[in-house]
Amino acid sequence: MFIDQEPHGLFFLIDNKSFYASCEAVQRGFNPLKVPLVVLSEEKNTNGGLILATSPEAKHLFHLKANVSRKRDLPNDPRLLVVPPRMNLYIQRNLQINQLFTHFAAEEDIWPYSIDESIIDMTHSWQLFGQSPRQVARLIQETVRRKLGLYTTVGIGDNPLQAKIALDVYAKHTADFIGEIHYETVPKMIWTIPNLTDVWGIGNRTAKHLNRLGIHNMDDLAHTNPYFLKQEMGLIGEQLFATAWGVDRSQVCRKPVVKSASLGNSQVLPRDYQTQTEIETVIKEIGEQVAARLRHHRKLAGCLSLSIGFSYAAAAETGQAGFHHAIRVTPCNSDREIVAPLLFLFRQLWTGQSVRNIAVYSSRLTPDTSQQLDLFTDPHQQIKNDRLGHVIDEIHQKFGFTKLIYATSLTRGGTAVQRAKLVGGHNGGNAYE
Repeated sequence: MFIDQEPHGLFFLIDNKSFYASCEAVQRGFNPLKVPLVVLSEEKNTNGGLILATSPEAKHLFHLKANVSRKRDLPNDPRLLVVPPRMNLYIQRNLQINQLFTHFAAEEDIWPYSIDESIIDMTHSWQLFGQSPRQVARLIQETVRRKLGLYTTVGIGDNPLQAKIALDVYAKHTADFIGEIHYETVPKMIWTIPNLTDVWGIGNRTAKHLNRLGIHNMDDLAHTNPYFLKQEMGLIGEQLFATAWGVDRSQVCRKPVVKSASLGNSQVLPRDYQTQTEIETVIKEIGEQVAARLRHHRKLAGCLSLSIGFSYAAAAETGQAGFHHAIRVTPCNSDREIVAPLLFLFRQLWTGQSVRNIAVYSSRLTPDTSQQLDLFTDPHQQIKNDRLGHVIDEIHQKFGFTKLIYATSLTRGGTAVQRAKLVGGHNGGNAYE
């Protein structure tokens, strides 16, 4: 059978249960599984306040969902703890957890998949710690719980895909928070999954496409002609067929190579921006931030793109969600050379709609090994401008971003100062508060 020829290893996919909420519960001396607690984002950053995380008890008592429920959905109940996010705390805990994993596997066999999930290749080390993979998984859970007070769920599989499905479909719903899938149990553990969207990699749109092809569950998918799937869905069809059979040939220790790199930043504005001056202030701020990132990575950008997202009202009125446009530029990374084309694009394409989202990205990156002089500009001034950008970067790095800013960032509409306090779009907080 072809399955015998597929790579076989042992992989753990470990998830920190209700991570943000659990970190906050532990900091306050509570058991993460027993206290009703939610982490609520700042209102001005998420259009009224978004629930970023809910503890299991809050889900059970009040039926709240992370990244779906909002402040208006919170019950007026004294038992419920509502706390602001502290992204610095969560990043610190993530680093500590992954450091604990190095006690069980080599660093090159550990891949932080997200801030609350990690993939560990235990193929070569699991036998050092127990009689079975499940016993080793339990030992890791106990170690994290004892050291940091956090609960973890573990998916076990012969490859990362099987471990991910075991985690999502089974581990989160078992008493010991452990799920396990192997090639020999694929018919029992994967083909019996009734809802396609329960499986990683299958969203609502993909599920509807499969439904139109007569595929309604994982058993249907596993027994559909793979050539038919490829004909109807292309490469995605092949990947979905492999998923149904639990096949995954990825290697954790082999880092992906990015073919076309880009650097950029985006922001959801705290309110609808309607005046040109305010919108251009934010475009300028984000453009300068992208320029600083380019200099930090010693890159020059040969192409810039600007994306503008309209407010809900403007989108409903015009029938357009916004616009996106790119422009080729002479490779550069200075504030002025980055900002000028962005403002040019905005003035060419904007027709007065209120704006809620702004994104700037740079691509066609090349190494910053020399400076291209402009024949129509004094070369000495060009060199001074280039040096100025690096001096500003050094001041920001040494003393903090807010110690030296452009005056426009202090005007109405400027967001750079407030954005500098955020981590991942939310309040960074103090990890030791």
